[in-house]
Amino acid sequence: MEDRVVQAKIPPDLEKLLGVESQSRSKAQAFTQAFLKSSLQENSRVDPSTLLKHKAVTLEYNRPKREKRKNRKSKGLTARQKREMKIFQIKEEHQRYELFLPLHDLWRQYIIDLCGGLKPTSNPQLVQQKLVKADFHGAIITVIRSKCASYVGTTGILLQEFKHVFKLITKEDKLKVIPKRNSVFAVEVNGFVSHIYGSRFEQRSSERSAKKFKTKGIIDL
Repeated sequence: MEDRVVQAKIPPDLEKLLGVESQSRSKAQAFTQAFLKSSLQENSRVDPSTLLKHKAVTLEYNRPKREKRKNRKSKGLTARQKREMKIFQIKEEHQRYELFLPLHDLWRQYIIDLCGGLKPTSNPQLVQQKLVKADFHGAIITVIRSKCASYVGTTGILLQEFKHVFKLITKEDKLKVIPKRNSVFAVEVNGFVSHIYGSRFEQRSSERSAKKFKTKGIIDL
C-alpha cells in the first residue's frame, strides 16, 4: 500500500498575513526527506523515507516555567518582643482568686474525664501516667517541699505555666511565681493526691504532652 501524506492548504488570508505559500505534495515530500537526511547522523543506516511510515510525529511544546512562589511563613513574635508588649502579664485588676474558680472547675472535670472517672478502684500508676502529661492550668497546687523555705505552704490556682516556673494566684489575691526546680508540688483531685517533682517538669506543657516519662511520682488515695 502506498504511503499517504495528509496535507492541508493554508487559507488564502493566512498566506497573505504570513507571507507564505502552500507547497505542492511533491515539494513537501522533498523538503521533508531533505530535512530528515540533514538531521540524521552521517553514519546512520536509517532510510529517511521509512521514518514517517505509519508513524505520528508529535511536535513538542515546552511550557514556560512558572516562577516558584516562596512560601513566606509569618514569623511570630520573639521572646523579647513578647516581654516588651507584656503579653504574659496579668493586669492587677484581674489578679483575683474568685475570678479563676470557674477555670478550676473546668480543670477538675477535664482531669476526671482524662482519667476515666477517677474512681476508688482506679489504678494509681495509670492515673499518674495520665497526669504527668496533662495540662495543669486551673489546678490548685500546693508547694509541699522547696529548697527555699518561704515557698513551702503556698497554695493557689495555676494561671500560667512556663518552662521553669509556675504562676499561682492565692486566696489572698496575690500572684506568686514559684520556680519548678528544687520544688515539689501537690495536686488533689477527687481524693487522689499527686506529687509533682518540679525538676522533672522543667519544660513547657505543650512539650511535656509528647514526652515519655518514667513513673517515679507518688499517688496516695
